[in-house]
Amino acid sequence: MVAAHLERGAAAETLAAEYLQAQGLAIVARNLRCKAGELDIVCLEGEVLVIVEVRQRSSSDYGGALASLTPRKLRKLIRAAGFHCQRRPDWHARVLRFDVITLQSAPHGGSALAWVKDAFRAT
Repeated sequence: MVAAHLERGAAAETLAAEYLQAQGLAIVARNLRCKAGELDIVCLEGEVLVIVEVRQRSSSDYGGALASLTPRKLRKLIRAAGFHCQRRPDWHARVLRFDVITLQSAPHGGSALAWVKDAFRAT
C-alpha cells in the first residue's frame, strides 16, 4: 500500500515536471530533501526561481488536492526553500515564487491538472 502511494506520487511529480517543461520552464532540481522538508520541483521561469509543490488526490472529498495544503505544510515548504536558497549561491539573489500543481482524478479516468502560479507567499 505504501509503495503504491509513493509510486503514484512519483508519477504525479513526473507529469507535473513534464507539463512545466512544456510551458517553457527549466527544471533545476527535483525532490530536494532537508530536515525542514522536501521541495518537489524547483525550476526557472526566466530569472524567477519557482518552487512547485505537487498535490495529488484521487477524490475531491475533503476539498481535493489544493485543500490538502495546510498551514503547517506551507511553513515546511517555506523553511525548506529558505534552507536550500541559503546553500546555493546561484539561487540566493533570485526572486522566489511558490506555485502549486494539483492533479485530481477525473470521473472519466486520468487526471485533471491545474497550475496555480504564485499560490502563496513567504512571510
